[in-house]
Amino acid sequence: MLILAFDTATSVATSALVRGGGVLGERATTPVRVLEDVDALLCEAAVEPGELDALAVGLGPGSFTGVRMGLAAARALALSLDLPVAGVSTLAALAAGAPEALPLIDAKRRELFLERDGEIVALPAVTLEAPGRVCVGDGAVRYRAHLERTGATVPPDDDQVHLPRARFHAALAEDFGPADALRPVYVRAPDADRMLA
Repeated sequence: MLILAFDTATSVATSALVRGGGVLGERATTPVRVLEDVDALLCEAAVEPGELDALAVGLGPGSFTGVRMGLAAARALALSLDLPVAGVSTLAALAAGAPEALPLIDAKRRELFLERDGEIVALPAVTLEAPGRVCVGDGAVRYRAHLERTGATVPPDDDQVHLPRARFHAALAEDFGPADALRPVYVRAPDADRMLA
């Protein structure tokens, strides 16, 4: 199966072209370049869009705008190419890239997105303590000082484990279906809704 996967939930967008578990190509840039990255991946692998079998996309949590951008791109590609799509949690992709680590996504507002007791939540960063744990993701990088002070380990900032690599989205993708069935993981209301309240 030839899968195109991408995630735009964090400040670094990742994309990958995967066939039967083998990575044909991958990129890491910014969310606004996701379609440019997709085109480059297809060109580099000499693959026509019509040869794709399915899409996998990150559902978040992360930036509200980033998540919406990725889902809009996935829906547009799925509809134009008549492809099934599977959504994958950005936290799950981070966890797949660093087994046994605690994935943390920067939720802004001095908060972190993480999974706790099977539910994705947003917690104030200063309340999280993970003694003895390795923490990964852009949230771990941003709050390195606090996490290390409370006994956690955070790999160097440029370590690839901090990226939700799209190759893992392709590997974790299940239940492919219509793009309209995708549901983003927002956790909380967007800032615009808070300002209007």
